[in-house]
Amino acid sequence: MKKLALPVRLGIAISGCLIAFFLILSLFGLHTNPIFSLFNGVITGLGIYEAIRYNKLEQSEDFTYASGFSVGLIAGFLATLIFTVFFLFYATEVDALFLSKLLEVFEGKYNVSVGLVTFVVAIMGFATTVILTLTCMQIFKKSRNIPQNA
Repeated sequence: MKKLALPVRLGIAISGCLIAFFLILSLFGLHTNPIFSLFNGVITGLGIYEAIRYNKLEQSEDFTYASGFSVGLIAGFLATLIFTVFFLFYATEVDALFLSKLLEVFEGKYNVSVGLVTFVVAIMGFATTVILTLTCMQIFKKSRNIPQNA
């Protein structure tokens, strides 16, 4: 149970930051511009970085690649799930025109349901989590390189 406390806590914090960012964008009417979703990767990446860093500090010498990787995945996946549920709630209950405004950016007439857009949001979040966790683990893993004398 103690091993899950850190990634769950940081996963909730990441999702809170993602939701806050989305709501701030919506105040200015910018939440339908897909370019701003790139900053979601920055928020998620910083959260995963911190989760792995704290895990490494807690475990010190017992830190392994697998433990760091699992902490990053759990934090990112939990954040993605919470944000996806929020996104679905926002698109169906808060702003019924959100989906049509979002799809105006793309040219063409697409018959897209809220379920498909929500699924895409979830897949993008999961993919971002895996890639950023692999990236962050390159910083924190123990190197097996032989020291070179310069």
